[in-house]
Amino acid sequence: MINLLPLTGDVAPAVRGMGWEWAIEDACQHYVAREAVQLPEADAETLLQAADTLYDMLVQAIPDALPDDFLRQLAIPPNLWEAVRHSWHDERHWHLYGRFDLALTPEGPKLLEFNADTATSLPETMVVQWASLVAAGQAEDDRQANGLFECLEDQFRHWRGLNNDLQATLLLVHLPDSAEDEANCAVLAEAARTAGFADTYVCPVDAMRVSVDGEDRGVWAETVPGQWQRFDFLFKLVPWEILAEEEPALTADLADLLLTRNVVIANPAYALLFQSKALLAHLWATFPHHPLLLEASLQPLAGHGVRKPVFGREGQNVAEINTDGSPGTEIPGKFGQQPQLYQQWAELPADAQGRRYQAGVFWAGEACAIGFRRDAGLITNLSEFVPHLLIPPINPIDSLL
Repeated sequence: MINLLPLTGDVAPAVRGMGWEWAIEDACQHYVAREAVQLPEADAETLLQAADTLYDMLVQAIPDALPDDFLRQLAIPPNLWEAVRHSWHDERHWHLYGRFDLALTPEGPKLLEFNADTATSLPETMVVQWASLVAAGQAEDDRQANGLFECLEDQFRHWRGLNNDLQATLLLVHLPDSAEDEANCAVLAEAARTAGFADTYVCPVDAMRVSVDGEDRGVWAETVPGQWQRFDFLFKLVPWEILAEEEPALTADLADLLLTRNVVIANPAYALLFQSKALLAHLWATFPHHPLLLEASLQPLAGHGVRKPVFGREGQNVAEINTDGSPGTEIPGKFGQQPQLYQQWAELPADAQGRRYQAGVFWAGEACAIGFRRDAGLITNLSEFVPHLLIPPINPIDSLL
């Protein structure tokens, strides 16, 4: 059972005090719950340890040669195979961060999926949920598992160090007309600046210009009207698989530039390996019956389960499969024609009102932050974000006083 603590007060002054007003704009403030999950410290530590273990398992499960059959099984777009292999074998292409979605079951955490390429909910995890505790007078030291900004800063610093032959200039691009994605890029830009990136700039992806010719070879953005700047580092909050399908020419140019180190890109092309939900079937085959895993297959499974598009987003086209094999609830979406993953059902913990809670654990070099999403049905991008408050273990002596 999930226990909740009501949170009073206005988060806006605390967030404005940090200079991050964008974190309370419409993209965040209307879906952050005004209460917090009371999370025992032992459960928080279990979730963080699970994410670290799972990341190591993912790396171990991937064959180093990345054979064609393996890439095909994961539905990696063929026009990215060379970039995926190149980035996998060159550590200068560094994986900055991702988010594990976990079910906290009575048997322990279970992996639902890993958002490895373009995980969002950074502002609410990093800033808004802590500001919620501040506003409620609950923000004592170590009351939240939330070291995300510091770990992102370390990751950017390490990425910069791996590529110190390049200029410390970073362009961050996102899908057009998305205030949420722009806010996520703003968080990352702040961490990058703290880590030593001298020039950072955030813009929609369609405002970026890419050239593979002559002296203009590289990635550019118009940072002030009439003034274009070349950037040696690129962060794209645009999924690789969407680029590959919808912008094949741009994908080819970016792959060309990363192969010759005119630009390094994060998250790297090999993040697609982790992003593909088909990897969950390979992970189960590699570590069968591991306590952190749910049975998963590219073929239908017997019993209660879910069906997911291998590169689905925002919960779209996720479908519950009833115990008798009949179809249950399905979220509408645009990814229904993709290859499908079948996964054993995991019952999420619920509160007194029957709302179910999914834990999101961010990994940025290590597991470093926890947030929750809740809904009465299947979890989607529209499900509420719920802050958390760590509950220390009860001292037996104190319990007698």
